Parts: sequence; structure tokens; C-alpha cells
Amino acid sequence: MRSVDPKDLAAIREQLGREPRAVRRVAHRCPCGLPDVVETAPRLPDGTPFPTLFYLTCPRAASAIGRLEASGLMKRMTARLAEDPELAAAYRAAHEDYLTRRERAAHEEGVEPLPEGTQSAGGMPTRVKCLHALVAHELAVPGVNPFGREALEQLPEWWAKGPCVPEERLR
Repeated sequence: MRSVDPKDLAAIREQLGREPRAVRRVAHRCPCGLPDVVETAPRLPDGTPFPTLFYLTCPRAASAIGRLEASGLMKRMTARLAEDPELAAAYRAAHEDYLTRRERAAHEEGVEPLPEGTQSAGGMPTRVKCLHALVAHELAVPGVNPFGREALEQLPEWWAKGPCVPEERLR
């Protein structure tokens, strides 16, 4: 694990309600200043594959995304892939970006890359399965994930009420 600020790790621990695993870095910060997306190593310390490179940690953002998922948005997005070749190509490019970044992370961490054919995230490139993963990708790498961007644009300002973790819990 790379060196991550202990205050950030404390925030992530509070956000998740458990010890974070394989955190490489904070990949995006919420406008409130706390981490909301982390980049993780592609393998846990014991060698177990961990294919989720960008992990959404903010519980308020996760809750808002859950409401989008419950609305049927993912089904509508998936249907659009069959109808819009340009969108499908952009989504495939997001998938390739994710795989490339995950392989680079494996090399940087000195661990074996995940086997070829291992899923990327969120159902890419053929369906929309998890908006949390797609939004995390878009927050970490702005402009790459078309469905992550669309979902992000539909979210309320989850940070508007202030940080999801009170300052006194970060010591």
C-alpha cells in the first residue's frame, strides 16, 4: 500500500464503516474536502484479486446513486448501447481505460496483474450494472466514462450539508 495520509484513511474508514483494503491513493475529493473515491490495488495483500480500481467511499454519494439505480436508469442506459454506436464506442473506450489503469497499478504495486478477461467495472463494456463504479471512474478520470458522467450530472449536491464524517472523528 502506498503512503496515504492517516487522516484520509480515518475518513475512509468512517465512510465505509470498516477498514479500507488495498488503498493506493485518494483518486478524487468531494467538494467538502474529504475523499470520495479511492484507487485500490488490483490485489489484496494476500494476493486475492480485487478488480475494482476506483471505489466510491462517500456514503451520501453512494445513497444518491442508489436512488438513481432504483429508478431503472441502468436498464435505460444499457438499452441505449444497442441503439447508439457512438455511445457504445465511448463506453468501450472507458472499459479499455479502466483495464489499462488497473494493469499499470498492478505493475506499480509489484503484484501480478489480473488475468486477461477479468471484468473491469460497472458492467463495462456491454451493459450498465453498477452506477457506483461508473461514477467513481468518472470522478477519478473526468471525461472518460460517459455513463458515469450522465449519472453524476443527475446527482444532487451530496456535499451540501457538509462533510459526511465529522472532523472530530478524523483524529
